Amino acid sequence: MESPHKGKTGMRRLINAFSYSRSGLREAFRNEDAFRQEVLLAAVLIPMTFVIESEMFGRALMISCVLLLLVIELINSAIEATVDRISLDDHRLAKRAKDIGSAAVLVGIVNLGVVWTLVLLN
Repeated sequence: MESPHKGKTGMRRLINAFSYSRSGLREAFRNEDAFRQEVLLAAVLIPMTFVIESEMFGRALMISCVLLLLVIELINSAIEATVDRISLDDHRLAKRAKDIGSAAVLVGIVNLGVVWTLVLLN
C-alpha cells in the first residue's frame, strides 16, 4: 500500500516535503547522538573554511565533505531506525545492515579528513 501523500503535486507537495525534511532533521538532532556531534563539527568546520586561506574550489570541496557526512549520518540513522522498527531481536541481517551503515559513516569521515588535509596542504 502506497502512502496517501504520493498523489500530492505542485506547491502542496513542496510544502509537505519541506515539512517532512524539517521534521526529520529535528528528530535526528533530538534522538541521534552521532548526528548532534557531527552538526557541532559542521558548526566549527564550515566557518573555518572562510578563515583558512584557500581557493574557492577548495573551500567548496571542504564544505561539501562536511555536508556529505551529515547526509550519510542521516541515512545511517534511517537504516538503524527501520531495522529497529522491524525487530529488536539479534539477527545477522540486521547486524549487517547496521554495520554497513556505520561503515558508510566511517568512509565519510575518512573522506572528510583526506580532502581537508589535501586542501590545507595545497
